[in-house]
Amino acid sequence: MKNSSIYLDNTDRVLTTPNQIICGDSKNILSKFKSETIDLVITDPPYLCNYIDRTGRSVANDTNSNSKSVLDVFDEVYRVMKPNSYCISFYGWNAIHQFAKKWHEVGFKSVGHIVWVKEYASSIGFTKHMSESAFVLIKGNPAKPQQPISNVQEWHYTGNKSHPTEKSVSIIAPLVKAFSKAGNIVLDPFSGSGTTAVAAALNDRDYIGIELEEKYCHLAQNRLKGVARYKSVA
Repeated sequence: MKNSSIYLDNTDRVLTTPNQIICGDSKNILSKFKSETIDLVITDPPYLCNYIDRTGRSVANDTNSNSKSVLDVFDEVYRVMKPNSYCISFYGWNAIHQFAKKWHEVGFKSVGHIVWVKEYASSIGFTKHMSESAFVLIKGNPAKPQQPISNVQEWHYTGNKSHPTEKSVSIIAPLVKAFSKAGNIVLDPFSGSGTTAVAAALNDRDYIGIELEEKYCHLAQNRLKGVARYKSVA
């Protein structure tokens, strides 16, 4: 298989291949990857905002006290990305100073910002929160997309049935298609319910998802089995 030797232990023994959901701590797992092996990163990390949804669910490490365990993952993300490649990262607006500082420190340059506009308020504070946002970050100097997407996108609500902050495949798929090519490896180090991996698989990209919580690893793996069955009969 192409791109087969990307995840190694200290003895250089191949442990896995692309098209896997790996359960565990992202920084530790990524530290075993070879450098410069990933074509595209699309990720939705914890926003460091102590989020609790209407049913009482929370997200692991989603607090300022755990900010280092989230932000330091980007050190390894940058290292494993190929030269001249893209990272699309959602972020928490209340912690943008922390995310931006880390991205700058590791070497990323911001070249774009995407906003998804909601038809409802997900919460109300000083303003009604009716959008989600992600930065377009680059390592090196990648070619511009042949078909750039708009920096304002329509939000598609999932109902968050599978995960408290679940993104729709229809939101992630345009990112996959714009910033990578068929056969590329797409990494999501905060995989959640596996939406990035599903979007990659449906668009003929290889994927690697890493997720800390075991229940979401199993969920993502089951979703991808469904994708494989769909593609086998399509």
